[in-house]
This record gives sequence, C-alpha cells and structure tokens, in this order.
Amino acid sequence: MSKEGIIEIKGEITDVLPSQTFKVQLENGHTITCYTGGKMRQNRIRLVAGDKVLVEMTPYDLQKGRISYRL
Repeated sequence: MSKEGIIEIKGEITDVLPSQTFKVQLENGHTITCYTGGKMRQNRIRLVAGDKVLVEMTPYDLQKGRISYRL
C-alpha cells in the first residue's frame, strides 16, 4: 500500500458511532467520519469523545478518514 498522497491532519473525536467509527472535527473545522486503523483495532485501543487523534485521508474522498494514532 502506497503512502504517497496521504493527507495527515489532527482532530478531536466529537461522537462515537457503532462498529468503531467516529465523528471527528478536524483542525480546519470540517467534520468527517473515521474508522480505526489496523493496529489500533488489533490492539483494541479505546477511543472516547474528546480524544485528540491523527487522521489519515485520501485526496479522493475528503469525507472519510482512518484514525492512525491517539495523541
């Protein structure tokens, strides 16, 4: 999997949705739907509303993202 073109941005979880998906408000004010990345899901990292996270996005779909790190 290529890491070229991936956009990384910081955000804050505002809402917890079913099946490990979250509403995240980004630094620039946009709100997107995110899911947890592979290692976070594999190691069962818990995320709650208010956590600061690092989100990876693709330039093709700017409404969805993957949470890669909890800050």
